[in-house]
Amino acid sequence: MKIQSTVTVFLSIVVGLAIGVGSYTFIYAKGGSYLTNDPAACANCHIMNEQYDGWLKSSHHSVAVCNDCHTPPGFVPKYLTKAENGFWHSFAFTSGDFHEPIQIKERNREVAEKACRKCHQEIVDAIEAPHGEGEQISCLQCHREVGHP
Repeated sequence: MKIQSTVTVFLSIVVGLAIGVGSYTFIYAKGGSYLTNDPAACANCHIMNEQYDGWLKSSHHSVAVCNDCHTPPGFVPKYLTKAENGFWHSFAFTSGDFHEPIQIKERNREVAEKACRKCHQEIVDAIEAPHGEGEQISCLQCHREVGHP
């Protein structure tokens, strides 16, 4: 019986510490702001200040927020992407293991590419039509700094 109560106390302490540290981190990192569409949330971390400032000066400022370009459509895919990115961003920033300036990962590049194509479908169709069926040209090939000049 004594071993069981020792294990219970130990597990209670571990769970309590995890909840405490997790809660503190969520509050300190303004975690609730990441559940919104407010682009200022993306600049909670200093490493994104340049991207945020670039977006403020861009032509997309008046028509799109970060989530329009950097998360897939739909409630579940959007928040799964935000959760995945949030976890890996937090991990990278906490461990100091990230490239500066920050660079987009391949999966997120694909999400942004699809967003470009969705909003600019007419232009994309006109550009790609002469290149033949099935051949896609990356929007970012020519427009790398759109949204973040």
